[in-house]
Amino acid sequence: MRRIFSDYAYGPAPRSNCWWDETVQAPEWPVLQDNHSADVAIIGGGFTGISAALHLAESGISVAVLEAETPGWGASGRNGGFCCLGGSKLSSASLRRFFGRTAADSYGASEEAAVQLVQDLLASHGIDADTHSHGETQLAHSAKAARSLLAQAEEIRKTGGKPNFLHRDQLAEFGLNGNFHAALTTPVGFALNPRKYLFGLASAARNAGGKLFQRSAALAVKPTGGTYEVKTNQGVLRAGRVVIATNGYSSEDLPGWLAGRYMPAQSTVMVTRPLSETELQNQGWFSHQMAYDTRNLLHYFRLMPDRRFLFGMRGGLLASPRAEAGIRRTLRKDFEAMFPAWRSVETTHCWSGMVCLSRNLVPYIGPVPNHTGMFAGLCYHGNGVAMGSYAGRLLSDLVQGRSPELPYSPVVQRMPRFPFGRARRVLMPPAYAVLGLMD
Repeated sequence: MRRIFSDYAYGPAPRSNCWWDETVQAPEWPVLQDNHSADVAIIGGGFTGISAALHLAESGISVAVLEAETPGWGASGRNGGFCCLGGSKLSSASLRRFFGRTAADSYGASEEAAVQLVQDLLASHGIDADTHSHGETQLAHSAKAARSLLAQAEEIRKTGGKPNFLHRDQLAEFGLNGNFHAALTTPVGFALNPRKYLFGLASAARNAGGKLFQRSAALAVKPTGGTYEVKTNQGVLRAGRVVIATNGYSSEDLPGWLAGRYMPAQSTVMVTRPLSETELQNQGWFSHQMAYDTRNLLHYFRLMPDRRFLFGMRGGLLASPRAEAGIRRTLRKDFEAMFPAWRSVETTHCWSGMVCLSRNLVPYIGPVPNHTGMFAGLCYHGNGVAMGSYAGRLLSDLVQGRSPELPYSPVVQRMPRFPFGRARRVLMPPAYAVLGLMD
């Protein structure tokens, strides 16, 4: 594999203290050994890969998933658990400007359909994933941001919607007390335990006939006489079609087309011990809404059903033990600044993982050019619970050669290269610096 971060970023250390690992035991998948065959090979056992496997298996397609590590090891098993609108880092106005109104509106419809898909999957497969929160709440970190949220609320009203906008003096009443200037709730989305959701999907995929393999990293993919040969460390999988679902853990050579087209970025999360009722009241935060602030380098947070508080932010620019320790200190410092009444509340778990960005700031879901029968879904910009699951659903249709039943916008059908190729990480420090100044 050829990856653009150091080996440390892809090793066990960043996720060694992940809270979700304490909540549900990982299933045991076999290791792929010797020779196997399937109609479709899926590389990556996260939301995208498992969703694609489930929907393909339910259509009677034989499918095999290759997970490089263990179930839930990657971003799908260590994220913040926000199932919400998102996937793109562009505003609605920017989407319309760059892609046109029709394409932008169909992409907006896909974001809503993605949340609904997860809700439907939870219900239809009886997955208990500790869901909570009625939509998602954005909190203004400045007076200027509050005016922007108010303008958004007015736009929603003009189109017949009923936005839930709170002024600064109303926040404490709704259990959203902090150094915030306003709040706007979007009534679409909910929070969940991502690991329980992923394992529920995986169980459903196996029950439908999908074969799931762990510790079976794809080392090479070669076309051989109209099929693909995927080599792992202990075996070979032959398949007529291949789905690449590796997101932030992608490799520059699996396939070579990916080189320079995706940007892994680190995100760091912490979880506190359970908070007492007194501690909740002292801070004035007792809402179970999933929330995030209006910064470009935003923070995201929520009070979970067991009263632990989850708090996350973008990760560091480097990957090493020293860099990891530094970003965890910064995360804790920001937490204490935003919730000062909880300065004495211990952090029990802290971890980091890779999200994935594209140059045009939208996901990619579609065929891999010049590779007949190969498809890819990645770059969800930190919103992979819903959009990754949705990508898997769309890919299951595309693999079968049929038009997706759900919205499939032209927005997600192009993936340009970043400048500087394998050295593209040089773009991140100045970008973070500019965004920090804007905040």
